[in-house]
Parts: sequence; C-alpha cells; structure tokens
Amino acid sequence: MKMYEEIGTFAPDNLIAGENVPIQLNGITILAGQGVLKRGSVIGIITASGKGKHVAKASVDGSEIAKFILADDVDTTADVVAQCYQSGLFNREALIFPAANTAADHEDSLRQYGIFLKDNIAY
Repeated sequence: MKMYEEIGTFAPDNLIAGENVPIQLNGITILAGQGVLKRGSVIGIITASGKGKHVAKASVDGSEIAKFILADDVDTTADVVAQCYQSGLFNREALIFPAANTAADHEDSLRQYGIFLKDNIAY
C-alpha cells in the first residue's frame, strides 16, 4: 500500500490579492477572433454588441473601458461564454493587457466596476 502518491501539481498564479473585497463572477460572451486569452486578461465590453474584448485604451467601440478579468483561459475561435471576475481584489502585476496598455491605464475604470488592484509579493 502506498502511503504517498503525487496525483497532480498546483502552481499558484498570484492573480487574487486578497479577500477583503468579495469576489463575484459573471458569464460574459467573449468576441471571436482574439486567439487564446489567458486567465487574468482584462476585458472591456463592446457597446454595440455587448460582447467582451481584450481591453485596449486605443479602442473606440466601448472596449477601451476595463470592466472584467477572465477567470479561466478562453479559446476565442468562436464567440464563447466565459466566467469573468466582476469584483474582487487582484494583483496588478498578474493582469494581462495587450501591448501599450498597463494596469495604470485601466485601474480607475476597474475600480468603478468593483475591481481593486494592489501589489502582491510573489511566492
């Protein structure tokens, strides 16, 4: 009889920074054609369609306003409903933005929607 057997591994991603702010999830339809978006990607909503898109400050379709954070990796080969954090306390260094975007660019917008950022110490 084995007294110890490794059945898997867990590598913490350090995305969630605490539990002082309640974490809430919401299903959001993510627009097709964005490739694979990773857990921690920041999402804005296109005004005309109501679909989520990787936030970009240069956009002018509504998706320039950060509102959500992806809870899991998502393949956007087609439109897909994905779980997104709509509130909580998150590590700003673990968030994923497209090039030329930073947490500082979107922190005020996220705060308005119930998502707060702080610096975590990586472990």
